[in-house]
Amino acid sequence: MTAHLLLGLALSAGAADGPKPAADAPPADAPKTPDYKPKPIDPVTPEKLDSSIRRGVEFLIETQNKDGSWGSPALKGGVPIYAGIGSQHSFGVAVTAMCVSALIETGGDTPEVQKAIEKGEAFLFQELPKVRRDDPVLIYNVWTHAYGIQALVRMHGRLPADKDRRARIEAMIRGQYDRLVKYESAEGGWGYYDFDAGTQRPASNSTSFVNAAVLVALHEGKGIGVEPPPKVLKRGIQMTQWQRLPGGSFLYGTYLHTRPTHGINMHAGSLGRTPACNYALRLWGDPKVTDEVLEHFLDRLISRNGWLSLGRKKPIPHESFFAVAGYFYYFGHYYGAMTIKLLPAADRALYQDHMATLLMDLQEADGSWFDYPFYNWHKPYGTAFALMALAACKKEAK
Repeated sequence: MTAHLLLGLALSAGAADGPKPAADAPPADAPKTPDYKPKPIDPVTPEKLDSSIRRGVEFLIETQNKDGSWGSPALKGGVPIYAGIGSQHSFGVAVTAMCVSALIETGGDTPEVQKAIEKGEAFLFQELPKVRRDDPVLIYNVWTHAYGIQALVRMHGRLPADKDRRARIEAMIRGQYDRLVKYESAEGGWGYYDFDAGTQRPASNSTSFVNAAVLVALHEGKGIGVEPPPKVLKRGIQMTQWQRLPGGSFLYGTYLHTRPTHGINMHAGSLGRTPACNYALRLWGDPKVTDEVLEHFLDRLISRNGWLSLGRKKPIPHESFFAVAGYFYYFGHYYGAMTIKLLPAADRALYQDHMATLLMDLQEADGSWFDYPFYNWHKPYGTAFALMALAACKKEAK
């Protein structure tokens, strides 16, 4: 029972002898509410942070494919996930979009970085418009549309004087909006499987963390003047809010609404999803996502990081405690880092130091990051997430 419930029982029963406690004081034997606030740690120096970012950028430059993409469908460990040729194409375009975004944000302006960005952009210009659903069941392409939009937004800002290029990019963003309209779940929001009907408009379950990624991308598109479709946007927000549980965690998807205490829906199981959902809803003006809420779930992400870390690199999805899957690790930290940027400047340093320390300690010997052996897409996407998260850990000069 919670401390509040114990307090209520104690007050209703009354005490036969002795002084009564104040109305707002819990009984002496009441369990204490856990203190999730992480303790201050040694500040991360700019030199150490820059060195880690530089190693990650070098990994991306060194591993880029000749056609400008990153990764491949080659099975480099783990287990083969249900995915056809179209799904692998979606994965490749999504991962390339993430790597382009990461290089634009963190790579700097060396000739090597600029060449890698240009090759990646050329690949996206060619391949992003081709991405479709693999078959009636597999809708992994929704991820590609989300991260494709984010890459296009960064590409839009890279060469501001090139008006024709900007117009082309804006048209491509609208094309990705059209795909998100087409593949919207019948119940609103987006999912990546339709095991129920395989209908033209998917009967997929609205999935909280997919919705979050799409809503963030739609907000970024709006930020450069490309307005997202209002009805689809509204339904995506509503379905994400509907999946928020009273304690602040989020359902994995609507199909688990009758099992809210399933491990994956509880705080430990939702650690990697909650920051993304909070970030997306805050961007779109949800009044429930206050600074206090953002801080509380950053506190949980840091102090209870072990629940996510125990799933890291495990090859079978959801085999860890609370049904955590490895691929939530860098996803959760990326969006967690984005929520830090929404806090008042005076409140960011504690979280920036913890986030940067967590990520830098997990950097691989080759400069990459990865959390889940996923064909040969894992190191590029893990590195892209980590680089963009580390960029958010850079402190503003005082």
